[in-house]
Amino acid sequence: MQPATYPALKHLVLIGGGHSHAIALKRLGMSPIAGLKITLISDCIQTPYSGMLPGHVAGFYTYDETHIDLNHLARFAQIDLLIDRAVGLDLEQNRIVCAEHPPLGFDLLSIDIGSTPQASDVPGVADYAIAAKPVPQFLQAWSAFLERVQRQPEESYSLVIVGGGAGGVELALNMATRLAQLLPPTQFGITLIQRGARLLPGHNRRVARQLTQALRSRGITIHCHESVKAVTADVVYCASGLALPSTFTVWVTQASAPSWLAQSGLATCERGFVLVKDTLQSCSHAQVFAAGDIATMQNHPRPKAGVFAVRQGPPLAQNWRRQVLGQPLQPFKPQQQYLALIGTGDRQAVASWSGLCWRSARLWRWKDHIDRVFMAQFENLPAMTPAPEATIPLPPEHPKMYCAGCGSKLGASLLQDVMARLEIPAHPDAIVGLAAPDDAAVLKICGDYTVQTIDQFRTMLRDPYRFGQIAALHSLSDLWAMGATAQTVLATVTIPYATERISAEVLFQVLSGVLQTLNSSQTALVGGHSTLGDALALGLACYGTVERDRLLTKSGLQPGQALVLTKPLGTGTLLAADQQGRVRGRDLDAAIAMMGQSNQAAAQTLQRYGATACTDVTGFGLVGHLVEMIQASGQSVQLTLPNIPVLPGAIATLTQGITSSLQRQNRQAAQWVQGRCDPAWFELLFDPQTAGGLLASLPAAQAVACVQALQAQGYGQAAIVGQVMAQTTAQLPHIELQS
Repeated sequence: MQPATYPALKHLVLIGGGHSHAIALKRLGMSPIAGLKITLISDCIQTPYSGMLPGHVAGFYTYDETHIDLNHLARFAQIDLLIDRAVGLDLEQNRIVCAEHPPLGFDLLSIDIGSTPQASDVPGVADYAIAAKPVPQFLQAWSAFLERVQRQPEESYSLVIVGGGAGGVELALNMATRLAQLLPPTQFGITLIQRGARLLPGHNRRVARQLTQALRSRGITIHCHESVKAVTADVVYCASGLALPSTFTVWVTQASAPSWLAQSGLATCERGFVLVKDTLQSCSHAQVFAAGDIATMQNHPRPKAGVFAVRQGPPLAQNWRRQVLGQPLQPFKPQQQYLALIGTGDRQAVASWSGLCWRSARLWRWKDHIDRVFMAQFENLPAMTPAPEATIPLPPEHPKMYCAGCGSKLGASLLQDVMARLEIPAHPDAIVGLAAPDDAAVLKICGDYTVQTIDQFRTMLRDPYRFGQIAALHSLSDLWAMGATAQTVLATVTIPYATERISAEVLFQVLSGVLQTLNSSQTALVGGHSTLGDALALGLACYGTVERDRLLTKSGLQPGQALVLTKPLGTGTLLAADQQGRVRGRDLDAAIAMMGQSNQAAAQTLQRYGATACTDVTGFGLVGHLVEMIQASGQSVQLTLPNIPVLPGAIATLTQGITSSLQRQNRQAAQWVQGRCDPAWFELLFDPQTAGGLLASLPAAQAVACVQALQAQGYGQAAIVGQVMAQTTAQLPHIELQS
């Protein structure tokens, strides 16, 4: 028997990457608990910090300065990160229903998803107004609007903001600042609509007067006692008969919660927010915690303000820890009053405290300092996670050691439970498969060529479902590159040491990802093997068939042909940077999206346009796989470097010297390369790809039409990256670089 790393005994799942969760996660990362597995579900990989949002709208801060990189935080805290949106809860089975992932089980759940403007039955709001929350969608719309303004600076623009609370007022002032940088004041106008008698009803009258004066001094029109009755693409109609032209309508009304929280059976307040005790634990379900805007403290209700979410972070982390260790929870009482610093868009701020009010540039500098200090705690996190400071005790029935050999397999009942949860379509050629498992699968063999391949690697992601999905795409790509149709797959999975329930959940997530890929390509999973180990790993043996006249190999390069690459390069350096905590979340997100794109349709398109040679660009990098092609074909090629597509952030990480551990070996293929270029771009040519694109040669006359067809199919960066050169007998095959 072999000693094992400490197994996962409890599973804490966090829904949302809000301020409370970010702070609590950092605390757990600084003092981990052995035996606690944590998964964060967030609909964005970089979560906005509300305190700096208005300044970002005004152009005072960059995107990265105002967003917490959850991938960076997850890497530090050694947790799984699922980029998805929760849409439901099954509190009897303790499972979370997600928009894209399969249901995820948990032992302990914490919710911090913020709030959104209250859903409106006003006609046209859903179609033509932009809600201020969720913030990522608002920022995307605001960015698109600014791009429109920059493209068409001769046009005039009218903005209408519905909601005269602090959020609406601060947005109006900061939007005015940004637009004034792009347009003369005569070409844009901003109108603020408030249903009540005055602005900022949650603050004292002195604050309301000060900010009303600030709005009017900036030329912003204010309409109080107005209710919106309809919104169209270019007009906001009020009940009074007022009609306001609008090219950009923002909805900033009372906060609300998603309906699935109350539908799950959780105790909620009259507005749908999760009711929690002083311990931040649900009033109805002991396994659920909630914090931030989505929670309402039953004994201490407070306004939906970021300051309370920030203050809840430390006690939330403390009570997670106490709950999993079986210790009594500690109560938390929030402060009665809070200081609000409202930016006026001119590098000044208004302070609101009880009945007091004052405005100055010094207050803005103070606010700026507070915000930057808050964000700094999530930067430059330690490269190594500290040793655990606490340990969840092993239950008596859990093994103290793990066996090797067949003793390392997952148990039969566990496998049966997982397979029962999965929906696995049968394959018509499978005589014996998973419908009636035996020692091996039995298949009918048809008259076509049989194509077989196998791949296996450890997870490179903190999302088991996405890992399964991408690993399957990576493996099947070998078949598609050869013109084959995938038929069946055998899978071997290594699951990290854990309790049976957690092991089953991880296996279910991984195989669900595999099946998502297999089902979309009409490929059958017919069997496999599972074992326990130190890290999550997945191997797939793929079987396919191909008609003789459709078989593509690496030996088909012909002089004069064009080289087409269907996907951008850069996954190797970005994944290496991720391991070092040095990649931007949105750059990693783009890489994951690229890896999650199937090569199946691209392979069919390349065949349709006359491809004669093809390979998938994976572990050996572009040059490594191209060397295999020129050796097999006896031809030389020319690469046009400016045409080679690259993932965002990849050149930056290569410039910093961040490369894959396979890079050194891949670079040995440089002996086949003639010419030099920028060092970072040269390294890109040897960057090992995971689930990379297809590289094919086809008639030059068909290349442009082929690339256009690929781009129309969603391969947006597909490009002609070179050509096959005429080869003389005196020349050895080589790769020539053209800048």
